[in-house]
Amino acid sequence: MRLDRTTAVPPRQHSCQLSPIGSRFDSAMTTDLADLAVLRAQVAGPVVTPSDEGYAEETSTWNLGFSQTPAVAVGATSAEDVVAAVRFAGAHGLPVAVLATGHGPLTAADGAMLINVRRLDSVAIDHSAGTATVGGATEWQTVTDAAAKAGLAPVSGSSPNVGVVGYTLGGGLSPVLGRRYGWASDHVLSMDIVTPDGELRVVTAESEPDLFWAVRGGKSNFGVVVSMTFTLVPVTRFFGGGIYVDAEHAPAVLTEFRRLAELDDDKLTVSFAMLRMPPLPFVPEPLRGRVSLHVRFSYLGEATAGAELIAPMRSLAPALIDTVGEMPYASYTSVHNDPVDPVATYDRSQLLSGFPADAAAALIEAAGAGADTSVLLVEVRQLGGALAREAPSPSAVSHRDAPFSLMVGTAGAPGQAAAVAADLDRIMEAMEPWHHTGTMLNFLSYADADPERVASAYSKDAYERLLALKRVYDPTGLFRLNHSLTGTITKTTS
Repeated sequence: MRLDRTTAVPPRQHSCQLSPIGSRFDSAMTTDLADLAVLRAQVAGPVVTPSDEGYAEETSTWNLGFSQTPAVAVGATSAEDVVAAVRFAGAHGLPVAVLATGHGPLTAADGAMLINVRRLDSVAIDHSAGTATVGGATEWQTVTDAAAKAGLAPVSGSSPNVGVVGYTLGGGLSPVLGRRYGWASDHVLSMDIVTPDGELRVVTAESEPDLFWAVRGGKSNFGVVVSMTFTLVPVTRFFGGGIYVDAEHAPAVLTEFRRLAELDDDKLTVSFAMLRMPPLPFVPEPLRGRVSLHVRFSYLGEATAGAELIAPMRSLAPALIDTVGEMPYASYTSVHNDPVDPVATYDRSQLLSGFPADAAAALIEAAGAGADTSVLLVEVRQLGGALAREAPSPSAVSHRDAPFSLMVGTAGAPGQAAAVAADLDRIMEAMEPWHHTGTMLNFLSYADADPERVASAYSKDAYERLLALKRVYDPTGLFRLNHSLTGTITKTTS
């Protein structure tokens, strides 16, 4: 039997007594096989437990450094499947976690209900309205390619295979379009969301103003978004790419980076990454086994003007690789050139209050060519422009005043979080004098899995409003995993 929006799930007694928001759950709780048989009859997709074939596939994440053992995993094929899973979880005292692509898991869903929405990957472009409607796990490259046929572009991130919905619910920073058009969350028009009471709601600024405000910035605290509609922007091409130089040229290059970042032009976006690449065959030969500086550049004006802006940077050092030029927006991922294959990653992040000369010098000392560190990437992104402005329809996305963001990351085998922690933390500490008071929600990792760290992603007023709405829409804390607003979180040790 398929579960519809009016079907009631009968309550049952269970060993995990839910109390106020964020209470600890009993990961040893088991679910009766008879109850699972009922759930399987209601859901078209797979319903698996740790002993079932297909469990590893349903629970795996893109970040291979993260592992989890939910009590039940549901591979949702529709909104109705998600409704059934949420109602089952509520009736059985199982906290709910949501999995799409698995790039940014924060807390292990051990002993919980994991709802895998990867099969909800549709995209529809409305050419006349200039909008896109996507499923809960549609990836950015899919949307970008579809929108390009209409001469439009989404406010997408740096990676092609990050999920649209998870990215947008955390704000959504575009390294090409953000400074011109704002956060991705600012472009949302409506969402279909299954809330903790098991109801499928259509949420807009008019129909559910409080929920519309909270979900845009509140991540998965208020339910499972199964569909989202948002506006596209009239961009088909841009001038951009990346220039890689040897890290010994960092002092001069970062001086020019700072000059570009100070220009009052929201068509221009710059960022850089200090890279420490291993001597392995998959690394491009010019970068193999050396420390390099990757300067990223995008410009939404005329290509000739963009070439003039980047010319001083190009004159500072011999380029190991130079990909800067005019390109279709659908090639946006070549700016950052993020990895697309699953990998075990470990990282830290923080917003910055500025990036003056002293900050650049401190970063070079901590992570430059002469530094003794295992960290593979240290990245600074320029913010500001439209990202600093409030959207016409306000949201919980906070700290719009931050001019830069910092991310420090490395890769390795699963289970190496403790081994790399000291090197990651050492670079973060070197940059502490320029830390902003806030963080960026989408850049938090499972090293940040505590409510105080999550709270730092919000302004005081936004956080207090989110807590109040959490108690309205999720009074038992059913959705208390990942970016939890309150309560006790069990950290993963992987």
